[in-house]
Amino acid sequence: MTTSAVPPLDLKHRPRRNRKTDWARRLVSETRLDVSDLIWPIFIIEGQNRREEISSMPGVYRYSIDLACEAVCEAASLDIPAVALFPNIDSQLRDLTASNATHPDNLVCRATRVIKSVAPNIGVITDVALDPYTSHGHDGLLVGEEIINDATVALLARQAINQAQAGCDIIAPSDMMDGRIGIIRSALDAEGFQNVQIMSYAAKYASAFYGPFREAIGTSRTLQGDKRTYQMDPANVKEALREVALDLEQGADMVMVKPGMPYLDVLQRIAETFQAPTFVYQVSGEYAMITAAARNGWLEGERAMMESLLSFKRAGATGIFSYFSVQAARLMRNQS
Repeated sequence: MTTSAVPPLDLKHRPRRNRKTDWARRLVSETRLDVSDLIWPIFIIEGQNRREEISSMPGVYRYSIDLACEAVCEAASLDIPAVALFPNIDSQLRDLTASNATHPDNLVCRATRVIKSVAPNIGVITDVALDPYTSHGHDGLLVGEEIINDATVALLARQAINQAQAGCDIIAPSDMMDGRIGIIRSALDAEGFQNVQIMSYAAKYASAFYGPFREAIGTSRTLQGDKRTYQMDPANVKEALREVALDLEQGADMVMVKPGMPYLDVLQRIAETFQAPTFVYQVSGEYAMITAAARNGWLEGERAMMESLLSFKRAGATGIFSYFSVQAARLMRNQS
């Protein structure tokens, strides 16, 4: 059929008119992604002038503190608001009681102090959980085959105070123990850290997407069993709402959903229900999938990266933890 033979359509509504040019698409865009939405997770190690690529996360590295400072300074120059520190500590420092978690001169505390001295205007978020410090790789204290809740919470509060004393800006408990937000908030306040924020990993799922992260922090070989007795069932969303409500009631300033793309529905429900600052973590497995597909030529890497980040904003995220943060910030700066 020729074009002239096509009968004319009597259409009042033609949504394509708003898509016909780049400037028109920008005018009607409903969602904006900005560098200010990004948080960059960084892995840190001991030593000097060390940078180790993580095999399952191509393009992501573990940094010694000196090189981490250089990386953070670049992030600050790109106007990324905050970085999140995750340590890979020496195996001889890992024990059943996670004793190094509360040592005032541990790797995270030293890194925090140095980073805040060289880049005072970027936020430093520290992880409160025991898995980098335990010999069994769990986020809590293990007695027999059980992760015991209350004793773990008491230790997490001591860990949080230790990190606050080092100068971190945001405490981010990722352990998923019951009641830890209220205990940590009370402990911080009692020690004079009323202005240190708490970002709770409130809806953290027992996900298959964490594998590369565990390689990055050195727990992939030490983890005994799994984390299903404290991390959430991937089938549940109502439970996530309850977890968030409890954490906000106990004093969390911000909450998080982890992982990201497989849980966009959870993110949207939480953001709409509570109208509180709601963050999302685009986890290591998500990064690895996109990066591997792009390196094999199966995806357009930059477009897939930006589309994935935009999906979090569209679902209601206040901000996004992503290993793509620096790459995305550079791209947005070049496009501005």
